[in-house]
Amino acid sequence: MSWTSVIPPVVAIAVVLWRREVIVSLVVALFVSELLLLLPGADALPLAMVATVERTALVLTSPDNARLFMFMLLIGGLLALMRDSGGVAATVDRFVKSGIASNGRRASLMTSAVGTVVFIESNLSVLTAGIVSRGLFDRFGLSRAKLAWIIDSTSAPVCILVLLNGWGAFVLALLGDYDLGASAAAVLWGSVPFNAYALLTLAIVYATAATGRYFGPLATSAPRSAAEAPGEADIAPTKARYMLLPLVTLIGGMLGCMAWTGNGDLTAGSGSKSVLYATAAAMLVAYALLIPRRDFDHARLVRTSFGGMSELLPLVTIVLLALALGGSLKELGTGVYLAGLVRDTVPVSMLPAMLFLAGALISFSTGTSWGTFAILVPIGMPLAVMLDLHPSLMLAAILGGGVFGDHCSPISDTTAISSVASGCDLLEHVRTQLPYALFAGGMALLFYLIAGQVLLG
Repeated sequence: MSWTSVIPPVVAIAVVLWRREVIVSLVVALFVSELLLLLPGADALPLAMVATVERTALVLTSPDNARLFMFMLLIGGLLALMRDSGGVAATVDRFVKSGIASNGRRASLMTSAVGTVVFIESNLSVLTAGIVSRGLFDRFGLSRAKLAWIIDSTSAPVCILVLLNGWGAFVLALLGDYDLGASAAAVLWGSVPFNAYALLTLAIVYATAATGRYFGPLATSAPRSAAEAPGEADIAPTKARYMLLPLVTLIGGMLGCMAWTGNGDLTAGSGSKSVLYATAAAMLVAYALLIPRRDFDHARLVRTSFGGMSELLPLVTIVLLALALGGSLKELGTGVYLAGLVRDTVPVSMLPAMLFLAGALISFSTGTSWGTFAILVPIGMPLAVMLDLHPSLMLAAILGGGVFGDHCSPISDTTAISSVASGCDLLEHVRTQLPYALFAGGMALLFYLIAGQVLLG
């Protein structure tokens, strides 16, 4: 393997830093990888274009990958049904009417809890907690910036820790091609206790909400009543069961299918089958609940479902290209070359910290943690295999770095949606959240330096 095998990932990182566009970077990196596989042939350039398309199409020949794409489309439809039916609003309305939010601290804790409980999708978590809590924060004299920080700092961290969602399915797909000494599900679940940034961030949120003590610019942020963002519409609450029953079906179905496909062992179960079967069952439950309503006939349910699916098409494209790039890099031997290079030149104990920093840089520059996972997992996992390193620690560093950079980034979709949902100015949200993200990121980096010495040194 030659040094040229590292060109595609370098190109991917360079393009995302330059263009801040993950899809373009993945396409360019995939083309470069296929070109290198065809060189020094005279017709390598035109054939590389064809090979790029064929490599992408090859992804769909895998049943696991096909199930992943079906799941991603179905989950988009399910989220739309739960949201547009008023089920999400009704569920959270119960928190308000129960007396849980009777003062500022309780309102903050309730918001943190809602952001944690709605772990199926990060943007759903942000919108649910933010829209419901705006009035509460105004009533108790808490700034909208504080609300934006809480909902932003519970959504992605809890999604990457709970993993019974699209985040987990995506990472499982990325891990599927590597012999890690254990099942992909076992490695993924094993990353949870090592995901220092996500754990620290959630701990800081709950400690701050419980004590009411803030630091940095967030401590002096002024309370105000902000007008709703243009185009933002509250959906009237209806019945909580429109969200709760499909959600229970989804969670229970995932756990049950993991045990079923793993012959009683959750970690040995098929992630792609479980998420697909559970989501399909949840969709059926949501349909059965809504079809008797006069305002939700079959035609509207179909339109709502397909509308939700269309919202996830950019994400589906990223996943498709990421899997194609991973397959191409594997054939090119990028991981084998990097493993040999690292073995001779870089202290192995530094690898988790390096992956964490690389993830932070890429996700900050692109505004997407998923794109960061797509670029770094095909680099980090081959290193774990070739050097016999702790795969869950390496994976946790990648996942934590992606979430860290995403939290700091002003071009992150979650950052923007948090600002909209809370009614807070985007730049104010970035400025007031940054000290918290940097503190948790610095502590996480220290953790990976120590963990690298203890577990890999």
